[in-house]
Amino acid sequence: MNHANDNYFRDSKTARAKKTKTASCTAQRVYALDAKTQRLGRGAERQMPLSSCADATDGFLKVSFLPKLYQGETARACQESVKMQSDFYASLDRLTAHYGVPPMPTRHLEYPYNMALAVWDLEQKLKNNFINFQEIKVFQDDFKTYLVSEEKFNTGTTLYYIPTHPIYQMLKDPERKKNAQLLLSVCSYLYHIAGIPYYREQGSYLYWLYEMHREWTEEEQEREENERYIREFDKEEFIGDCMGGKIFSSMNLHFFERRLNGFKSRDAFDKQCLDIAKKASALYSDYPNESIFRNALMYEEDEDEDTETESIGMEKYISFISDTKGWLYESIEESINNEFNEYGSMDEPTIVKTFDGQELTQSSLDFESRLFALLDDLCELLYHYTPLQDEHFN
Repeated sequence: MNHANDNYFRDSKTARAKKTKTASCTAQRVYALDAKTQRLGRGAERQMPLSSCADATDGFLKVSFLPKLYQGETARACQESVKMQSDFYASLDRLTAHYGVPPMPTRHLEYPYNMALAVWDLEQKLKNNFINFQEIKVFQDDFKTYLVSEEKFNTGTTLYYIPTHPIYQMLKDPERKKNAQLLLSVCSYLYHIAGIPYYREQGSYLYWLYEMHREWTEEEQEREENERYIREFDKEEFIGDCMGGKIFSSMNLHFFERRLNGFKSRDAFDKQCLDIAKKASALYSDYPNESIFRNALMYEEDEDEDTETESIGMEKYISFISDTKGWLYESIEESINNEFNEYGSMDEPTIVKTFDGQELTQSSLDFESRLFALLDDLCELLYHYTPLQDEHFN
């Protein structure tokens, strides 16, 4: 599910009121650690084949030293192969013990088929048993051969944008004020602890987008709807600053548990709010200091700017936002889609584990899995919220 309509939307410099068609999903690049053994390229000129000639004795003398050289190279290659396989299976034992998955017996098979089959078998088993498992790579440095596993939380093409306007509407409704207060505690946790950016803070990705679209709109002096569009920006800024002050207040975290324990469900909407708050409270209790960006995989930039590896940063698709409805959001949405389609990959929560004999950090993506599930529920609730009577902004 995409809480900002689940796909990125194309951009135009001039803000529009008409919604465009959704674009295709952004291509993703797997974080690949190159472990494939490269074969030596074959030269253009081939060796002359050995063959019988008229003078067999002379031919024998010409090649009499080759067997010794060949045997020496073979012995060295065999020693390296034995060392590689020994390191490989030692690393394999550590990996299978860590994940609790039994390996297929492959030691009796010939090299390198035995290693390739072992990796293939493990990848299939791990993908079937661990939802976030991505792949296994084989590394070889100057000293040893070892395995590396990668676990990744796949965010797909979802925009995790949390609208603040619906909570603002709840605060104006006496029947939903307690709902709003409970959700404010959830949002304060997401802002202060989980580290989700707020769109009215300078330096945030959405702040820049809103400012850019406002400038474009103000330049269109001859458009009839321009005055109405400018009021949309005024409304967004007013509500954003108002809700920002409430979300920034640490008192919402202080009263979180009290609000949660004192909240009474009267209908299905109340139950949804309560369930979301319980999930947030449990996550806060289990991970009191963890940020959503703690395992963000960021691609390194090449020294040459022309060949820079570009990816969509997590701070661009995870954020608080004014609203996910109306002309203004559709305009912002188009710009996001247009920009994201220029990237080749996305930063996503990723853990890389190296089984080289060193102490392994016992880390997982449990926090990220639970947090993104919480964002799913919260965005779903706010996106579909319909107030009894919408406020009028002048």
